[in-house]
Amino acid sequence: MIKAGRREYVQVLRLLQTFDIVDLHAAVKKALQLGAVGFDAVKHLVLCQVERRPPKLDLEVYPYLPRADVATTSAASYMSLLSEDAA
Repeated sequence: MIKAGRREYVQVLRLLQTFDIVDLHAAVKKALQLGAVGFDAVKHLVLCQVERRPPKLDLEVYPYLPRADVATTSAASYMSLLSEDAA
């Protein structure tokens, strides 16, 4: 993990000092769906979650927000870790 990524991750974790884990979880999930996983995006989404208002997060307006491409891991990938060849 690069230094900037670590910093963003810690900033998102620090949101737990202010917000409930349920709200933060929903915001992170929404950020992943939108492809914007930066601290600013997550903070905006968690504030919208708490205030019960729709987010105004058009990513074309915020080109500096990092985008994520998160693939789904298959169960077969984990099974290869359990094989004798991996040991």
